[in-house]
Amino acid sequence: MRVNGKLKQNVTAYNLILRVLSRREDWDAAERTIQEMITVSSCAHDCRVFNTLIYGCSKRGLVKLATKWFNMMLQNRVPPNIATIGMLMSLYQKGCNLEEAEFTFLQMRNYKLKCQSAYSSMITIYSRLSLYDKAEEVSALMREDKVVPNLENWLVLLNAYSQQGKLEEAESIMNSMEYAGFPPNIIAYNTLITGFGKISNMDSAQCLFQKLKTVGIEPDETTFRSMIEGWGRANNYREAERYYMELKMLGFKPNSSNLYTMLSLQAKHNDEECACKTIDDMIKIGCQYSSILSILLQAYERAGRIQMVPLILKGSLYEHVLVNQTSCSVLVMAYVKHCLVDDAIEILFEKRWRDSYFEDNLYHLLICSCKESGHYESAVKIYSHMPKPNEKPNLHITGTMIDIYSIMGQYSEAKDLYLKLKSSGIELDMILFSIVVRMYAKAGSVTDACSVLDTMDKQKNIVPDIYLFRDMLRIYQKCGMVDKLSDLYYKILKSGVDWDQEMYNCVINCCARALPVDELSRLYDGMLQRGFAPNTITFNIMLDVYGKSGLFKKAKKVFYTAKRRGLIDVISYNTIISAYGQGKRLKDMKSTVQKMEFSGFSVSLEAYNSMLDAYGKEGQMECFKSVLQRMKESNCASDNYTYNIMINIYGERGWIEEVTAVLEELRVCGLGPDLCSYNTLIKAYGIAGMVEEAVELMKEMRGKDIRPDKITYVNLINALKRNDKFLEAVKWSLWMKQMGL
Repeated sequence: MRVNGKLKQNVTAYNLILRVLSRREDWDAAERTIQEMITVSSCAHDCRVFNTLIYGCSKRGLVKLATKWFNMMLQNRVPPNIATIGMLMSLYQKGCNLEEAEFTFLQMRNYKLKCQSAYSSMITIYSRLSLYDKAEEVSALMREDKVVPNLENWLVLLNAYSQQGKLEEAESIMNSMEYAGFPPNIIAYNTLITGFGKISNMDSAQCLFQKLKTVGIEPDETTFRSMIEGWGRANNYREAERYYMELKMLGFKPNSSNLYTMLSLQAKHNDEECACKTIDDMIKIGCQYSSILSILLQAYERAGRIQMVPLILKGSLYEHVLVNQTSCSVLVMAYVKHCLVDDAIEILFEKRWRDSYFEDNLYHLLICSCKESGHYESAVKIYSHMPKPNEKPNLHITGTMIDIYSIMGQYSEAKDLYLKLKSSGIELDMILFSIVVRMYAKAGSVTDACSVLDTMDKQKNIVPDIYLFRDMLRIYQKCGMVDKLSDLYYKILKSGVDWDQEMYNCVINCCARALPVDELSRLYDGMLQRGFAPNTITFNIMLDVYGKSGLFKKAKKVFYTAKRRGLIDVISYNTIISAYGQGKRLKDMKSTVQKMEFSGFSVSLEAYNSMLDAYGKEGQMECFKSVLQRMKESNCASDNYTYNIMINIYGERGWIEEVTAVLEELRVCGLGPDLCSYNTLIKAYGIAGMVEEAVELMKEMRGKDIRPDKITYVNLINALKRNDKFLEAVKWSLWMKQMGL
């Protein structure tokens, strides 16, 4: 035709070609054909050409392509007709394409077209998206455009008002529809009945149902379904059951929502017999067993009566559970969630499917579910009923059980599981190591925890996370492993783990004795710069570190930062008072004690001890005695450390009478000398030339099962040397070496 020139100005022929190309879905060729119509055949475009393509796209649901043809139509200044708008709006309604629908609707009004179906589509789209105000605006535009509503327009308006619960307006719409000459319509009545059911106004719904017969309309399947749902929402089991039975008697089928409603009502009203019949109905109408099980569990869970499910679950549905691993897992998970552990174990014992990998995962899920809900005994019960593995134990299940036994305080069972897992040859992962380390730490077996960490270090593929790093720091601190702490700190730095507030606090708290003061200072400053808040312990540790290093300006800055944040406690004052005392900054020490009292804290025993030690060592005996007097006046009882300080200070000055008085007071108050007391007394007796008394103290210690340490022997040897008892000193030195000190 093209060669013979028969396409020249032949719009009809081109329309036929486009129809063929549309059927073939050759859209590129269709686009070329449209261009050819203008450039080669001198054909003027009209809406029929584009309607052919839009119709093809509409049938296939091709939204983007239909929109493309419509835009091309407008670009070529081809006015659309009602058919164009109707096809496009119907397509957009199916896909709820709001933006495209609004644009097309606007073009319809611009071209002064009155497509009734377009108004219906626009109202429907807005209603689906719950944009009810917009839907009402479209209704107003219909009146403004003087469009006479057809049946579809009335019905979508009725639906829009019903969905948003405006039933008075909906009834007014139905009255207007009938006044406009439309006969009573079952769809309209069903829409209103559904609306009244949603707001549980079943008296009005019942009136509409009864009115159906008076207007000569028989209720259909949807009518009965809506009545069942309405009475279900109103929690009226008897009425819902009546309509359900009538629905079946008329040969109609309930939908899944009806069946769920009936099961929910039967669960609430303790009617297990009818619940079994409802399940039979579901099976008869072809519902999938998995769906039936899901609906049954939901209904009884909401009613709080899931313990009745084992009594209802029987016949072919129960057989399905035993052979289908997915349904089986859904059921046992629901049982375990509601503490029906025995029923879950029975199902798992009777199941007929075989999939060891799935079964292990299922048991793990059940145990984890018990753990999360705090039902640890149930978790142990499930674990004890697990099939025993022929090969190696499951790493994840064993790890979870170790954690559960640890929470329950049953550490021997947890340790046994770990040792069995370790001996099985399975390569442990980071999570398992974390669980075991935490278990030993909680059990107080920090040595065993360190052993686990050593095992982990030998396994080169383990990369600890931030939580395990923190556990490792705490374990090494409790064990006093300074070198390990230092190595771990630099390992953490190299790991690239992102530090959080807790990590900063943990590292400073644990590594205070393992890191140089400059490094700790850098950490502390970095923590503040990142906006993290040190806790009271961190502040106190930094006070201690700076104080013992003689960095009093930094210590004071830390103290006032903590005070400004309200994190100062008695320990903070004790720490800085002790630091000032050891640094011989007696004025600062005294003023800090005054500030302590001014801040509402009572002067603590530790603070008094620090003042006694500082004043005594500096020879300020008047201040020393003044502190002792203040202690008596404030009824602050002394401890062994207080008495040891007094013995040491009096002994250094050779005041044996005072030492004797302190020793007597120590015995009277019921404390008795401790190792430190004896060490101090031996030193004091040595200074006073009372060698025999010093040796007697050694015998007294043995009689009280107080084992001398290196300081004891050194003080005694020095006392003997001081008093020219060199032979005796040599004997005690040899004895000290034999003791391995």
